[in-house]
Amino acid sequence: MKYFYSMLVGLLLMLPSFLFAQGDEFTKYEMSFKNFLTCELTRTGAINHFEGKAFKITMIDLFSIQRESGMVILTGAVRCAVEGRYFVLYAALGVEAILDKEKVSYYTIRKKDFSILVTGLIRFPYKERCPWSRYWVDTD
Repeated sequence: MKYFYSMLVGLLLMLPSFLFAQGDEFTKYEMSFKNFLTCELTRTGAINHFEGKAFKITMIDLFSIQRESGMVILTGAVRCAVEGRYFVLYAALGVEAILDKEKVSYYTIRKKDFSILVTGLIRFPYKERCPWSRYWVDTD
């Protein structure tokens, strides 16, 4: 019984550090996701999404981080103001580690919400302009 209680106490002591590590990873991916989407939408002018109209990003929200087939899939939404109206775009990124370096391999954004799987995301390859580390923000 003593062994059980000591294991329980040990687990309870380790739990906060495990949760902190999980939260820290989410925070890093969230900031990188926000930086990436801001850069991409600004660079392209979001012409495909807003027909060339001026827009302002008002919110970017990371919904989830999934791991499938060696890829980290980030899904979220971007809220933009376009000529006094608000629009929401839904985005998905596929981040892969290649030679120990993370890079965005797949990227898609659309007006309708979607649940993303690797097979759906892979139809949208992304020509890497700069390393994922450029968008990575060090929270230390």
